[in-house]
Amino acid sequence: MKRYFIAGNWKMYKTIGEAVSLAADLREKLAGCGEKLMIAPPFTALKAVGDVLAGSNILLGAQNMGPEELGAHTGEVSVLMLKDVGVSVVILGHSERRHTYGENDQLINRKVRLALQHGLEVILCIGETLEEREAGRLEEVIRTQLEGGLAGVGIEQLSRVTLAYEPVWAIGTGRNATPEDADAVHAFCRRVIAQLYSQEAAASITIQYGGSVKPENAAALMAKPNIDGALVGGASLKAESFVPIARFR
Repeated sequence: MKRYFIAGNWKMYKTIGEAVSLAADLREKLAGCGEKLMIAPPFTALKAVGDVLAGSNILLGAQNMGPEELGAHTGEVSVLMLKDVGVSVVILGHSERRHTYGENDQLINRKVRLALQHGLEVILCIGETLEEREAGRLEEVIRTQLEGGLAGVGIEQLSRVTLAYEPVWAIGTGRNATPEDADAVHAFCRRVIAQLYSQEAAASITIQYGGSVKPENAAALMAKPNIDGALVGGASLKAESFVPIARFR
């Protein structure tokens, strides 16, 4: 039976105390859940949340990382620091990093390759803006982001890469792509992966949907053949909304 990857991105929310409380609640309520689960608290709460999750079925994720192992990089957090506090998955290329902080495919690719080099799993986010979609550039944008983000990533490393399709216009807006729209883009991603790697790689790669995923639409999204999970934003900030998404079936 297919195992889905449900991940929560807490963004810039939760003090350490709040994060610990939510993590403990999720650990209890998601015990025995058969899906692959991850939560990504803010950097300040990683160690405390990691301690809460130790020995559970929930992976500890980070929301970003710097492109260098160490050095004079004020304000950055390195892959070595993330590993030191127990992080096993890192989200890279999120639309907010791309559009608010100006990260391009080349910078994101440096981070992807560094994370993989150090044994972390990567969630590589891709997605188009409303303007790009309306201009008929959806496939061009997605292809460029995939080719750029995965440059230099070998097929042997691809098993540790999850793609997350997140239409920028659906993030935090309450709007979401229909399950049919999302599945069509996921299918296109698989075609690109087949061209870059192989048909087998395209069939096996995990592709999450992200963009206003809620308990009300999770099951319909997961029912689509090319959707393998969800990268959940706002609905991951409360157990009463994240738990039913993770237990959608």
